[in-house]
Amino acid sequence: MKLLLSWLREYVDVDLPVPELARRLIDATAEVESWETIGADWDPERIRVAQVVAIEPHPNADRLRLATVETGAGRQQVVCGAPNVAVGQKVAFATEGALLVDGHTGEKAKLKLRPIRGVESAGMVLSEKELGLSDSHEGILVLPDDAVIGRPLVEQLGDVLFDISTWANRADLLGVLGLAREVSALVSRPLREPATSYSEGGPAIDSLASIVIQDPDLCPRFTASVIQGVTIGPSPAWMQERLLRHGMRPINNVVDITNYVMIETGQPLHAFDYDLVRGKTLIARRATPGEKLVTLDGVEREFDGQMVLVCDGEGAVSVAGVMGGGNSEVSERTTNVLLEVATWVPGNIRRTSMYLKLRSEASLRFEKGLGPEMVEFAHRRALHLFEQLTGGTISKGMIDVYPGKQPPRTIILPAARIEQVLGFAIATDDVRRIFTDLGFLCHHLPPDRYSVQPPYWRPDVLIADDLIEDLARIHGYDKLPATKLRGSLPEPEPRPVEDLRERVRDLAVGLGFQEIITYSLTEKQKLERVVAPEDVRRRAPLSVVNPVAARHTYLRTSLRAGLLETYAANRRQHDGPLRLFEVGQEFLPVEADLPHERKVFCGLVGGTRETRWAKAGEDRIDFFDAKGAAEAVLGALGIPGAFKAAVEYGLLEGHTARISAGKEAVGLVAQVHPETASAFDIDEPVFMVELWLEDLVRVLPERPAYLAPSRFPEMRHDLALLIDTATPASRLIDIVRSHRSGAVRVTADIFDEYRGKGVPEGKKSLAVAVRYQAEDRTLTDEDVARIETGLLKRLEKELGAVRR
Repeated sequence: MKLLLSWLREYVDVDLPVPELARRLIDATAEVESWETIGADWDPERIRVAQVVAIEPHPNADRLRLATVETGAGRQQVVCGAPNVAVGQKVAFATEGALLVDGHTGEKAKLKLRPIRGVESAGMVLSEKELGLSDSHEGILVLPDDAVIGRPLVEQLGDVLFDISTWANRADLLGVLGLAREVSALVSRPLREPATSYSEGGPAIDSLASIVIQDPDLCPRFTASVIQGVTIGPSPAWMQERLLRHGMRPINNVVDITNYVMIETGQPLHAFDYDLVRGKTLIARRATPGEKLVTLDGVEREFDGQMVLVCDGEGAVSVAGVMGGGNSEVSERTTNVLLEVATWVPGNIRRTSMYLKLRSEASLRFEKGLGPEMVEFAHRRALHLFEQLTGGTISKGMIDVYPGKQPPRTIILPAARIEQVLGFAIATDDVRRIFTDLGFLCHHLPPDRYSVQPPYWRPDVLIADDLIEDLARIHGYDKLPATKLRGSLPEPEPRPVEDLRERVRDLAVGLGFQEIITYSLTEKQKLERVVAPEDVRRRAPLSVVNPVAARHTYLRTSLRAGLLETYAANRRQHDGPLRLFEVGQEFLPVEADLPHERKVFCGLVGGTRETRWAKAGEDRIDFFDAKGAAEAVLGALGIPGAFKAAVEYGLLEGHTARISAGKEAVGLVAQVHPETASAFDIDEPVFMVELWLEDLVRVLPERPAYLAPSRFPEMRHDLALLIDTATPASRLIDIVRSHRSGAVRVTADIFDEYRGKGVPEGKKSLAVAVRYQAEDRTLTDEDVARIETGLLKRLEKELGAVRR
């Protein structure tokens, strides 16, 4: 919302410095993002108001003229090429040294005097562009007749334009008058409301037009008036200037009045060409599915059955609350105007504007919730300006269809509640003063209650605590007393899945993975590359009604697609090992309910291994690197994991293992199928680790298993064992680790696998590092040999494993 300081001062006397006014607004009302000082570069000694007193032709140029201007300090002659210069005009006059905008280059430069076609010029009569007011350079800027000759231009036209961010529930702040009410309360100065008086010289409105509301659940109030005999032309300069400062293009006096009143009051209006309204009737109704209308921007739009249209006797003429139709547009030929001011249900206007991708100043205001009582004030204000600026005759009476009328809302506010919420009491006189300054009707009900009636422009005030909020911000948040916390803090609620998520993230980073965050919204085609055709649940993702982009339409049901896409993008820029992971949600559809947000860790690894100096080596990362990462995470969590061959869509069979902890499946480790990888432009082996956090948390031990370290050294023996190719290495390791001999612990890890020359067909050789450690003594070679003999016999019996 833009706010012009001079406009604000029409309604309330404000003499605060600009930074102080901005601070007060920020503290109590809305965020002042910035402000621009108009005329900050205008030197008050060199740029002043002057009057053209004579014009003569230039002796050496047909297109130039010699203008004599009265500057207040004497008369000066200047050379001027503007076609609109005339005797009697008040103009902006600059002398040598003034900092101006060059009309040709657009750059700022100091004015230097020089002869123009042989004639000396004492200065320059300025256009809007040279002053930096606009890009208009066709003619000079003509000032109002009441401009004082010799007055510094910065005092005549200088201003401040604030850029203010308002709150979603304060639609009243999207009007200059609404902000003026706030400033009035902040500085304790009276508010002057704009004039709303007008004369009714035309026929009775009921004989000229009628209004029908077919869907009162979407249109609480609809008013209309007819103005006959209007003269279409440009609006006054002061109105055009204010519209431009607030980002709106002046069109003509009728359209400009509706835009001006919208900016002034916050209430949108719309003017129809009365003679183009068929049947002289306006109907507010839901659209017929497939109904179409060409809007004022020249685009044909199609509507569904939930959108509201304003129609005449034969069809749609306006998208209610958003934009008018071209078939009833006010033009140069218009002589009679039908003025409509209405209120619409905020949610419906928001939905319509988003669906149509049509955002307007009107929809911005309606979707924030304007009070129906604002309609009449804005309507009367507009009629006042129509009478003043168009020369039209206003019909007698005003059509006012108001099916949503509600009695005034009265809220009882106990003084004890004020103290309870704020932590301190506010004096009765201050409470009544603040509410009165804000436009509320407030009565003190002895001994300790208030009866408060919110004004019509504040539909956001519904309960006692809303009133307390207004009291606090106007009284001043800086006056809240500093007190210590009392009582005890509540016990934190356990959040095991979130806690596990953070632990897994930290562990992944420690293993050299880099975290990424991908969009939760994706394309269906990408999901189908990683989701099995028979997986009906994941193949039917939920879609958003109004996607920002086509590639962000569906809620993802798998993290794999986004991760593979990111891997491909990074691989194009990076050599060597690449380890990426994401901890996010899969949105699994649930019938007649919100989706189940399943939390998943998904990591990808590929490329070549690093050398000892952290440089890319020649050996490629393989399945066992991914498996090792999964084992490291599970081990750090204290969860014993088992890996079993599995078949999964999009993953390479024979290189896919399901991870289990007890009877619970908790994840996968696999090589991505080359065809799946190729679909994402990946041309190298890439391996995936996926952990399902909601399943993992169920097997997470309350505390990790602890075994006191032995005081005695361990002994290591490396064994090369031959076993069947089909026998998983994990079975061998489980047997070795479970072997016990008295108080001796046995631990083991596989450090190599070999198949080839010297190994019988159907066999594989596993190199196992076995460690022995006793709790009560240092082991001898004989002790280890005895234990190892028993271990080898067990392995041969259970797996058929023999020493190589």
